[in-house]
Amino acid sequence: MINLAYKDITHSLSKFVITAISVGVLLGIVIIMIGVYRGMVFDARVLVNDIKADIWVVQQDTFGPFAENSRVHEDLQNQISYQDGIKSAEAITFQSFQMKNKYGSFKVMLVGYDPFGKIDVINKAKLVEGRVLQKQHYEIVVSQKTHYKLGEYIKLGRDRFKVVGITKNTVSNGGDYLIFTSLKDAQVLQFTYTNERIRSDDNRGIKGGNPHLVNAIIAQVKDGYNPKQVAKNIEISTHKTVFTKAGQTRLLLEKVIKKASKQIGMFTAILIIVSIVIIALIIYTMTLEKIKEISILKLIGISNFTISKMIIQETVTLGVLAFISGNIFARLIAGKFPKRIVLETSDAFSLFGIILIASVFASLFGIYKVIKTDPSQAIGG
Repeated sequence: MINLAYKDITHSLSKFVITAISVGVLLGIVIIMIGVYRGMVFDARVLVNDIKADIWVVQQDTFGPFAENSRVHEDLQNQISYQDGIKSAEAITFQSFQMKNKYGSFKVMLVGYDPFGKIDVINKAKLVEGRVLQKQHYEIVVSQKTHYKLGEYIKLGRDRFKVVGITKNTVSNGGDYLIFTSLKDAQVLQFTYTNERIRSDDNRGIKGGNPHLVNAIIAQVKDGYNPKQVAKNIEISTHKTVFTKAGQTRLLLEKVIKKASKQIGMFTAILIIVSIVIIALIIYTMTLEKIKEISILKLIGISNFTISKMIIQETVTLGVLAFISGNIFARLIAGKFPKRIVLETSDAFSLFGIILIASVFASLFGIYKVIKTDPSQAIGG
């Protein structure tokens, strides 16, 4: 039996393929948008997962340094260290600012921690060159994407820092590159002022900033203790806000990136709808272009069902080719984006299912035109 869809597609193969690739580019953008969302979720988890802490203690009535300003006294770590169930506690700071080198300008998050502390802040598995911090002053570990080289000196504030280590895939919850200095150096950068600011404050009778502040206290829980219960006890005794690791991750997903993820989700949904409409218009236009041929087929006795099956087959083929070309396009350009794009196979197949169903639905417009076509049009020219 002759396959009408195969005959029709091969008759204008180049046009059909170009049309499928064009739709595929649009689907590729949809796949990228899903990847952007997945990348945001991944980045939101990276820093919290890299820092080997079970509990985060932050300023009272705040959501912590990733969501808003949080300041606590450095010596709070001593009080937390003696809490029941706590294995160790360390002070930590986070500060975002712009950096610039010969490769361009970029935003970073500086993490300050005690190099001699008991909690790992730098994930050593991501250290691709050099080592972690081993001194209290003037050493820095940077992200590979900053393009700084091992042994190079970087000026931050009034001081110069030597690059002693380079990490890979270390980012903040916002996707900014991470750099690491000692807690003492980070406190100077964040909590002390310039000479001009100090002189101005002195004239106003204002004392200088307190360099013994930090943004959070992180702690590890002893084996056999429930982190939630330990966190609750610390919150009662210190009058601070305390998060478990799971709570901190949930906070990042539900508060920090929630609005951005909703916006991306809405934009993705709009793109999917536009893709479906375009496929429907293409199929309808292709059907109109061969109305005379369809009339001839109906005149010689070919049933509406057989012709309709041809339309559905062409539509599904168009959807499949568009999906394949869209995936290829997405994977080719994913690495060109400044922030992480995570392309998951499950997302691609979910989109494939949506496009397949939508393609069949879109073919109904062409089928409707087939049913309404009068065979006499074949004679009327």
